[in-house]
Amino acid sequence: MDSQAIQEFKEQALYRLDESTRMLKKALTVVADDNIWKRPNDQSNAIGNLILHLCGNITQYAIASLGEQEDNRERDEEFTAKEGFSKEELLGKLNAVVTQAKGTISNASDKQMLRKRAVQGFTFSGIGIVLHVVEHYSYHTGQIAFWVKLLKAKDLGFYEGLDLNIKNKT
Repeated sequence: MDSQAIQEFKEQALYRLDESTRMLKKALTVVADDNIWKRPNDQSNAIGNLILHLCGNITQYAIASLGEQEDNRERDEEFTAKEGFSKEELLGKLNAVVTQAKGTISNASDKQMLRKRAVQGFTFSGIGIVLHVVEHYSYHTGQIAFWVKLLKAKDLGFYEGLDLNIKNKT
């Protein structure tokens, strides 16, 4: 893979991270703090747990592994928390992690993007790590959006004002 292709991949990944952040922020504008730690059932996580989980996962993969820093993640704590952060505090924490991860991705050399390394028991190249971070963030953003829609019975308007029925041009 050449440098230009790696750069294009990184730019698209950063765009997708920004999209998930935008959607999460928009979804959370309609919920109050008392909904952040509400669980739909004992087998599901609260919005707060999912945001803590995203922070842990993005830190472990993008910042620690791709960024070649020490991995200090305590994954189980992301799911056992039942309170402790307000909606604003969680969004601030997530924003800081995503901003740092985007910097790490942007500044990663071609060698770092292609080098394979172990993370969370798996072996990924830097490209695989970035792909994981993007898809994992998107996945949990969708879960949070779904939970907010169930709580509030409201369209979140992620693409408000855009005509998504426009046909592709060849």
